[in-house]
Amino acid sequence: MTTLTRQDLNFGQVVADILCEFLEVAIHLILYVREVYPSGIFQKRKKYNVPVQMSCHPELNQYIQDTLHCVKPLIEKNDAEKVVVVIMDKEHHPVERFVFEISQPPLLSISSDTLLSHVEQLLRAFILKISVCDAVLNNNPPGCSFTVLVHTRDAATRNMEKVQVIKDFPWIVADEQEVHMQEPRLIPLKTMTSDIVKMQLYVEERAQKT
Repeated sequence: MTTLTRQDLNFGQVVADILCEFLEVAIHLILYVREVYPSGIFQKRKKYNVPVQMSCHPELNQYIQDTLHCVKPLIEKNDAEKVVVVIMDKEHHPVERFVFEISQPPLLSISSDTLLSHVEQLLRAFILKISVCDAVLNNNPPGCSFTVLVHTRDAATRNMEKVQVIKDFPWIVADEQEVHMQEPRLIPLKTMTSDIVKMQLYVEERAQKT
């Protein structure tokens, strides 16, 4: 077992790769399970040795990929505190917020199986929880849309306006109504702790959706 700092082996980049791949799968699955888009645009695939549903819609897929491409440098520098998938009604008021809280330890204890099998097992458990989350959530109204928000640490927020990872895909400050929800119900879904990352997933659900 070796203890390294975050700067060694560019370990932040390794963690960012793992998490962004996971978040892509998780976002697709949330959109499918919560019926934000018709089931016909999704195809069954296998990720983390479990079946998942992934969108086949090019523009939707590109939006998710572009978003995570912009999120990746923030995770790499440990500047992203939360990645939030917000499902909104026709009036663009949030009905559900899937919150992924992310933190990385300053010291990393690395063994050969930590990076692969152990983390994959933990992420698989998240995917399985998302797959059945509709059992603990109320139905959403028809015509919902979604957006992805990133909560950053203060120092990162000041620098983000200077950094545009993808041309014509800039960061903008979230609309207040996308961020806040009146007296939401909190539903914890899953928590993981590993040597390289800690992550918690919970849902904030609006009490009255219709």
